[in-house]
Parts: sequence; C-alpha cells; structure tokens
Amino acid sequence: MSGRWNQTKKQPGQQAKVQLVTPQLAQWRETFLAGVATPLFFEAIFDHMPDVVFSVKDRDGRYVSISQACADRCGLQHKTDAIGRTAHDLFPAHMAKRYELQDEALFRSGRPVLDNLDLTLFNDRQPGWCLTHKTPILNAAGEVIGLACLSKDLQEPSRTGGVDGRLAQAVDLIQANYAQVLRVEEVAAVAGVSEAQLDRRMKRIFQLSTGQFIMKTRIDAAAQRLTSGAEAITDIAISCGFFDQSALTRHFRQLTGLTPGQYRKLAVR
Repeated sequence: MSGRWNQTKKQPGQQAKVQLVTPQLAQWRETFLAGVATPLFFEAIFDHMPDVVFSVKDRDGRYVSISQACADRCGLQHKTDAIGRTAHDLFPAHMAKRYELQDEALFRSGRPVLDNLDLTLFNDRQPGWCLTHKTPILNAAGEVIGLACLSKDLQEPSRTGGVDGRLAQAVDLIQANYAQVLRVEEVAAVAGVSEAQLDRRMKRIFQLSTGQFIMKTRIDAAAQRLTSGAEAITDIAISCGFFDQSALTRHFRQLTGLTPGQYRKLAVR
C-alpha cells in the first residue's frame, strides 16, 4: 500500500490507528531510498535470521536474490549460486509447484499473497511448514516486474502436528473463497478437526480465531482494491464477501479507524 500513511498493528480488543505521513516526510523518505547505493542491502539483515527465508524473483520465477538461510536449506555453497535459477532447481517438485502457482496468482492480480501455509525445507533439510507472504515489485512505470517473498518457519507447530496438509487446505479454502459465505464448520471439515480444535490451531499460527481470519482475509482484499483503482466501494464490498457497503464500512472502521473512503484518500495522496 502507499507510503503516505502508516498503520499500527491492532491488538485484540483495540482499535488500530492510521497515522498520516506528511508530503514532506514522504519526499524525504523517497530521496533517502533513491540515494541508497546497494538496493540489496536488506540481504545482510535476513542473513542473520536462520528461521526466516527471504527471496526476490523476476516474472519468470528466476531468483534475483536469496538469503543465506535459503541457500543453506537448498544445499548451495553460496547464495549467489541461486541467481538465475528457479524453485524447480532448488526445491522438491511438489514444493516448487505450489510456489510457482502462488507466484502466477500474484502476477495475474498484481496483489500480495498473504498468510499462506507452505511446506518448505528446514535448516536440517527436513520438510516442515512455514508462513509465507509475497508482495509484487513494480518498476518506475508501475508494472509488476517481480516479487519479494518472506517465509517464517513454523517449527513448533510442525513438530507437534499443529499444522499439516489438511490445515493448509483449509486456509487455502478461505483465501480462495472469501467472497462467498464461509461457515467455520465447513472450514473445520476440510481441516479434519472440530471447530474448537481448528480455532486453537489458527490462534497458534495467526493469533486469530477462524472467524477472525476469514474477516481479516476479506479486509485485506478490500484494502488492496481500494488502493489499486477507482472501483466503486459498493462493488468492492460485494466482491470481498460483505453483504453491502455498510457492512464493509463497519468492519473496516473497526480494524483501521477509518472508513473505506477515508482510507482510499489517504493511500492515494
């Protein structure tokens, strides 16, 4: 979303606050970043986080950059050995195929991919689960030219069985069908657990109940649409699973402290 505003994380029972960034601060920030000599300076930060995998890919799925943790897991001597290669060169086929499908969805929509549960390789090269977020990278013309990916290991849930393929399918169901009527019992059935068990698992991973995660997914989708075009707010509400604009406004204000219209104005300034 736009750098003109900043949203603080909402704690349970609290209203999130949206802080406006002045034009002067926005210009100062853009000038500072434009003067950075090495765009990949962030690699050094992620190289010291062994439970986090960071990567940048182009639209053909070729790695532009990976963190050292990713190189270690893939059996590479150095992270530069990944440059120009794809996930199919580095990961087991079933993992690489899922990553590829996620990337294609991002490139088609131009919108981030959030909160995906994915199989990965841990530091010992054994399979385990991670929580993945991907965001598009734009060129100066506003065209999507690649993506950045950040994955956080879920070592404890993986070890104790708190996350598995069926839970991942349940999360996929929510993310693919948030615009439809979704009942927690339906999602729990896909996960193969009771509603209470599903809530406990979701809270361990996302710090949200299943119902809250469904609402978060809808709000995330609405926020992306609000900042990516001039689509009518009524249409956004319906396409994101809300009964009408009033329902979207009510839930959106609870999360951000702003109406969708106010949010759009701040984001596009």
